[in-house]
Amino acid sequence: MSVFKFRLRGILMNVMLIDDHPMVNSGLASILEETGRFTVIRQVNSLFAAKKFIEENAVQKNNSSEFNFPFLIILDILLGEENGLDFLPFIKNFCQSNRIPPPYVLVCSVLEEPFRIQTALKKGASGFISKAGNKNELLEAIDSVLRGETYISGIHSDKVMKSNGLYAKFTKREMEIFTLIKEKKSNKQIADELKINLRTVENRISNIYFKTGTANREELLKL
Repeated sequence: MSVFKFRLRGILMNVMLIDDHPMVNSGLASILEETGRFTVIRQVNSLFAAKKFIEENAVQKNNSSEFNFPFLIILDILLGEENGLDFLPFIKNFCQSNRIPPPYVLVCSVLEEPFRIQTALKKGASGFISKAGNKNELLEAIDSVLRGETYISGIHSDKVMKSNGLYAKFTKREMEIFTLIKEKKSNKQIADELKINLRTVENRISNIYFKTGTANREELLKL
């Protein structure tokens, strides 16, 4: 059902906020609810709490067609030691398994590197907005993703487009390793996470250096 049909029927759209800073969640909730279009059904500060809420509320209430389930999720990337982007495959798989229409997910973060934005989109996010954005941009981003469009604010969109050529050079495994390098994981941590041997990681990193024209990790982290 489109956002416009929801507006016409006067139904408030359920929104879930996932950010480890209570003031951010409260501020977003105030902006959304003052529009008269949204109701924030839950504010959580961790992936554990987010997943628990999703699992507990993925049931039909009183045989009605309405679920106490988010239509839109606004998700931060930095959640303490957790990576918020890990929530994206979870919600996709959960909704598929339970035959529930997946919510739109708008990532809102201070991390603005093109590779993070691309990673978010590849994992299923509908859009990205910087926490430096203002109220109007937030609402514009929400309207865009609810129309089924992919939203990336202007300056970030340009950066992502420019980086496409670079990332296109990587194999799938190299992209996985590059992403973990950007998360400042050690070679050993990368090997453990991807369940491959250390020598394979070292060889793939050498390929990444060659393809990017960099000589070391420090230069790679600047991309």
